[in-house]
Amino acid sequence: MTIPLLEYKPSSQNQRVAGYEVPNEDTPRIYRIEDYALEGEVQELIWAAYRQVFSEHVILKFYRQGNLESQLKNKAITVRDFIRGLAKSEAFKTLVIKSNSNYRLVELALKRLLGRAPYNKDEEIAWSIKIATLGWDGFVDVLLETQEYQSNFGENIVPYQRRRYKDRPFNLVTPRYGNYWRDKLEDERYKSGDIKNFLELASSIQIRPLVYARVNLANIQIPDTTRNTKPEGVAVSISPSTNFPVR
Repeated sequence: MTIPLLEYKPSSQNQRVAGYEVPNEDTPRIYRIEDYALEGEVQELIWAAYRQVFSEHVILKFYRQGNLESQLKNKAITVRDFIRGLAKSEAFKTLVIKSNSNYRLVELALKRLLGRAPYNKDEEIAWSIKIATLGWDGFVDVLLETQEYQSNFGENIVPYQRRRYKDRPFNLVTPRYGNYWRDKLEDERYKSGDIKNFLELASSIQIRPLVYARVNLANIQIPDTTRNTKPEGVAVSISPSTNFPVR
């Protein structure tokens, strides 16, 4: 028996309020498959999908999913299926899933797949239960089948941060792993002796304060560096019409 999604109250976020902003450089660019007819143009949409899902600004060969790209270019799958494949890929699992807790995975998934931050802790708990019961792949399927995803991105639009007019894009502020995993790694390294030895080494270093030598300026004579502007043997007069020196 599948556990239903727990109820939670959505909070007022930018994407839930109608906006009347004038488009500018902060307006997200929408990548729609209908706007790209040639193979080279479709590649721009593919790069946009990689940046959105992987949150990396340099796409490495390790991230590339050749089969999915080929199917998208041949219109065998939709953009939504391409996003689904990227989120379920081994590259994504290695970079993101294995280094984060379920709560952190919910935050990343909502930002990268739905284009918004979690409403509150209740929503994180509700979706984390889906990850625990269905696994990551099942959670991705449920998230992409939601009415929210369908109404905002449909089948052929790459997800983007919706109505971003003040904050930077999520992909610029979202690290690969959260504080939980970082602290866990630090604890393991401390127990193994790496950090402990480093702290002992750092505490053993003696820092000597820099002593400045005082300089007595009383006996310093400043030489006369002025120049004689009137050459010897040359008469200088001022012309009333031009006000320039005339020799």
